[in-house]
Amino acid sequence: MINIYIEPPFENIVDPTLIEHAVNTTLIQQDITTPVEVTVVIDGDEKLKSLNQEFLGIDSPTDVLSFPAGGEIDPETGEQYLGDIIISYPRAKAQAGELNNSVEDEIKLLVVHGVLHLLGFDHVDAEEKQVMWDAQKFVLDLLGCKISRLPE
Repeated sequence: MINIYIEPPFENIVDPTLIEHAVNTTLIQQDITTPVEVTVVIDGDEKLKSLNQEFLGIDSPTDVLSFPAGGEIDPETGEQYLGDIIISYPRAKAQAGELNNSVEDEIKLLVVHGVLHLLGFDHVDAEEKQVMWDAQKFVLDLLGCKISRLPE
């Protein structure tokens, strides 16, 4: 199950089916065949800044944060809860403009990036980053994303 929450300022701008498709495509590409649950939230810079400060000690907004659940089982659905992904729409829009990507493709990129983090991927060192970027590129190609370049 994919829970999607789009905060009111962005609810008429972001298509939830775009998010659902990006999550499902990533899970399928990573051979996740058992039912899992993921939550994706689209919010603003202030929320991302607050979460970034609280959990990472960084006092600035960011484009996406992922919070892996560590294998918890949702008591209501019985599905493994992978975790939460929170995306800043204003950051996504700004990055899309800076990188010459569409906002829709930028959101797909951030969703895929977030799901990969929930699945244990990381980009702390060069080797991990290459593995994650390769997986990310594969999914983005499946989604038909025309990402001209990735944010660092």
